[in-house]
Amino acid sequence: MSLASKKDEENGLSTYYNNKTTIIQEARVFNDSPISPRKCRALLTRIVYLLYVGETFGTQEATTLFFGTTKLFQHKDSALRQMVYLAIKELASTAEDVIMVTSSIMKDMQPNSEVIYRPNAIRALCRIIDPSMAQGVERFFKAAIVDKNPSISSAALVSAYHLFPAAKDVVKRWVNEAQEAVNAKSSSSFFGSPSNSYLGWGGSSAPANNGYQPIASTSNITQYHALGLLYFIRQQDRMAVTKMIQQLGGGKSGSGTTLKNPMALCMLIRYAAKVIEEDPNVQRQMFDLMEGWLRHKSDMVNLEAARAICEMKGVTPAQLTRAIAVLQLFLSSPKSTLKFSATRTLATLALTHPTSVATCNMDLENLISDSNRSVATYAITTLLKTGNEASVDRLMKQITGFMSEISDEFKVIIVDAIRSLCLKFPAKHASMLSFLSGVLRDEGGYDFKRAVVEAIFDMIKFIGECKEQALSHLCEFIEDCEFTKLSVRILHLLGMEGPKAPQPTKYIRYIYNRVVLENATVRAAAVASLAKFGLNGLDEKLSNSVNVLLRRCLDDVDDEVRDRAAMYLKVYEEPPLATTYVKEDAVFSLSALESQLVSYISDPEAVEKPFDASSIPKVSREQASRDVARPSSLDTIGVPSTSKAVTPPPQTAAETQSAYVQQLADVPEFASYGVVLSSSFKPSQLTEPETEYQVSCVKHIFKEHIVFQFNVSNTIPDTVLEQVSVVMQPAADAGLTEDFIIPYPSLSTANSPGIIYVSFTRENPGEYAMASFQCLLKFVSKEVDPSTGEPEEEGYEDEYQLEETELAVADYVIPSYVTFASEWDRMRGGASATETFSLSSMDSMKAACDSIIEILNMTPLGGTADPQSATVHTLQLSGMVVGGGGKVLVRCRMTFSKAQGVTLELGVRAEQEQACSLVVAAIGG
Repeated sequence: MSLASKKDEENGLSTYYNNKTTIIQEARVFNDSPISPRKCRALLTRIVYLLYVGETFGTQEATTLFFGTTKLFQHKDSALRQMVYLAIKELASTAEDVIMVTSSIMKDMQPNSEVIYRPNAIRALCRIIDPSMAQGVERFFKAAIVDKNPSISSAALVSAYHLFPAAKDVVKRWVNEAQEAVNAKSSSSFFGSPSNSYLGWGGSSAPANNGYQPIASTSNITQYHALGLLYFIRQQDRMAVTKMIQQLGGGKSGSGTTLKNPMALCMLIRYAAKVIEEDPNVQRQMFDLMEGWLRHKSDMVNLEAARAICEMKGVTPAQLTRAIAVLQLFLSSPKSTLKFSATRTLATLALTHPTSVATCNMDLENLISDSNRSVATYAITTLLKTGNEASVDRLMKQITGFMSEISDEFKVIIVDAIRSLCLKFPAKHASMLSFLSGVLRDEGGYDFKRAVVEAIFDMIKFIGECKEQALSHLCEFIEDCEFTKLSVRILHLLGMEGPKAPQPTKYIRYIYNRVVLENATVRAAAVASLAKFGLNGLDEKLSNSVNVLLRRCLDDVDDEVRDRAAMYLKVYEEPPLATTYVKEDAVFSLSALESQLVSYISDPEAVEKPFDASSIPKVSREQASRDVARPSSLDTIGVPSTSKAVTPPPQTAAETQSAYVQQLADVPEFASYGVVLSSSFKPSQLTEPETEYQVSCVKHIFKEHIVFQFNVSNTIPDTVLEQVSVVMQPAADAGLTEDFIIPYPSLSTANSPGIIYVSFTRENPGEYAMASFQCLLKFVSKEVDPSTGEPEEEGYEDEYQLEETELAVADYVIPSYVTFASEWDRMRGGASATETFSLSSMDSMKAACDSIIEILNMTPLGGTADPQSATVHTLQLSGMVVGGGGKVLVRCRMTFSKAQGVTLELGVRAEQEQACSLVVAAIGG
């Protein structure tokens, strides 16, 4: 009989043997007299197997099986008893009235009962009892936690994890016992005494004294579980966690540590890393502990300490020296796990500290030929990030040799590293493009092919010399591409870049082949791409040929393809339409459009009027497609931002506003305010970074109101701030009237930051109020009782002076993208102004550009020359003024000299006179 047929036969037998209905019918074996331990164990095994593979029992079925199982408690077979505990533990979540077996389970928890029963009984009891009963069994758990047998102690500690979410107050009282378990040095066997049967971690069993020789425990596994429970209990108290780490860490050298179990030490290192992230003030003392753990005798601890140091924020090259030295030693280890861990850590570190990692390059090169291809992948990735331009060609040859031997996941890592290297050394683009085009023809999944295509896209965008060759490679790829999404993206790129190429006609064949051979989605994309070749107006013969091809598409079976072809043919007949529907590079921001539409349909009064799209900001087509498809390539190459904020700002101002709209919609006090016209793109900081209270401000502009949002963080661990509010004092002639303050009820380090709102009414909504506000943080400070973790009943009122915040022009402007040249000409007849300013305080052209962009909060659309080095520069800006102000375009012509600073000629064109005056006043002020 063949192997395949045997497998089929076994699968069929297993399906019948482990059928739920069959098992329920056979459950009558539990009622036999006398009980057959062998049959019962076999049936219980099948029940547990079904539960583990995802099968579910109904409430009645589970209850029947549960109480049938509990009848087996009367039998003394130890192996059967363990199986009973495992079954009832799994059935307890579905069955009813499970609490009735509590007394039977607690009999096996008594200190005089069999040692092999107690751990199983403890695990089962925590699943059976109601949280309100936790106090009644507290003494059993306390005794079990400090038991000399580590299997019993560990079972009690792990069960405490499960009880903690439902009975926090009870479990918190076990802190002394958990501390004793951490400090205890286990000498008995984790697997039980020689006279007892084998006890596995999951509760499975084997016959007693079956030739098994117990192993003396040196693992101290109880410390691992006890440490985890201690952290669970103290995690809301940062000071207590810090003290615990220092006590258990054993000083600078780490040699005097109480913890002997390597896994417990690794967990302690992770807690230390988390404390450093939350409170940078303790970084120095925690760093000394981590350096001590680098010299621990366990490789696991060394690696965890080195990884934690490498991932610390703001770590210096000098602080990395010892950690990198430890990782470098592991690179030559005979163990693949150590080599893999070390290379992966170094590959991550190479993003931020390539120079420091470069000291390991010799060892990493030796790993390129390692038999473990995962290790080789990370080694080559690290070398790509740290190597110099001279080593590129050699590395590319070595990579080519093993690309076919690794999985797609590691191929993606390699391709991302090559993309980064290509933008770092553009002169070497030829060899890297050749490599990427080669792997594009290899077998691979969607994620891998997508990574290669995106890398080629970035080369086209940032390295002009390789554009034509890269487009040719992409054309060849779509001939056999099996992924619709990639074909559509490539066709879109061909439509954007192909007409600008020296010989655009060579791309026509590849695009039209897609119309003939592909599915409807790709055909529609090909029609749109094809039309753009004929609409550039540079070659009349080419336009006529494309026109003929588009007419053939009118007979397509898919309506989307036909509609697109008909639309573009209409554009051919009326050339002015091409400017709006084809050549226009600006499109609506989808996030802003969505939020405006949601507000429109939810307002009964607004739906009676036509939807006004003039106030929706625009972005470039490239930005829109990039936001949908993937993050910016430069963002992926660089280090991701780790800053924390209440509402982290997305990539665009429009997306930021959309996020704030959702947040403000949850506040009932603002329900009558209408649509949010604009929100600050970046919160303004009102405190210094090292102060005990961190406060930032975001401004939201409504039609008749202005709402200030204060994000407040409390960094003092043993203090709770209650009734937290911000008192704002505007100037007398600000034109604003305060409505109300929404305070934050209780603010601790655990729930920081909290949000406070202050609302003002605009006395004249048609004007753009400008004002400075003095801000005062007010609160009631209460100390936290370390024993209970609750704040004291009485506190004292306190206040904290914040920096001033301003309501400025930037708060009324939304950045928006336009095609500057055509829009500037179109607005020639509208409101305009030209002023000259001397910016003597600016020491460079770049500083002047950054300052103007920040003051006006507009989208920079480029200009002439390089602002970093030029003495003459033109900056072009575009935005929209909220409240009916319409579009505003700004052209800044600047000259720079060291003696006089920057001289600025400011040209403004706007749809409304008031918006024009607003922009000029912003620079003049």
